[in-house]
Amino acid sequence: MTADVTDLTENILAMLRKQHADLLDPENFPPPVFTAMQGEFLDYDPEQSILRVRFPVLKSWLNPYGLMQGGMVAAAIDNTIGPLSALIAPANVTRYMDLKFSRAVTTEIGFITVVAQLVERKNRWLTFTAEANNPQGQRLVRAKAKHWILES
Repeated sequence: MTADVTDLTENILAMLRKQHADLLDPENFPPPVFTAMQGEFLDYDPEQSILRVRFPVLKSWLNPYGLMQGGMVAAAIDNTIGPLSALIAPANVTRYMDLKFSRAVTTEIGFITVVAQLVERKNRWLTFTAEANNPQGQRLVRAKAKHWILES
């Protein structure tokens, strides 16, 4: 992890701790799955509500065809939309997430970059879109998610 990525990661985690301090379980923050997936925050644009996160493609995540398991790709997308949702709104949860796979994810590409963006906020509903891309910027997976803001 470069110094810039490390600094951004620490800044984002600090913002999340500050915004949701009363709700966070310190034992599970950052979420163990984000840490296990070796996610790295690359960029956060609060004005556009966009977050970019990179995840390595690990051999342990492959299915019998040698491709990154779909559930792991979904987890990478969820591990990008989730922090973005927490940065821009009160406590909320994923109600559903739809994915459309376009290209195979192989270990040869090294990593995927997930770009998530808030596209609509209506009452207690948040709508996000996300893409997982290879290092050349080709879309591998497209996603749409709806989150529900919990009552405060």
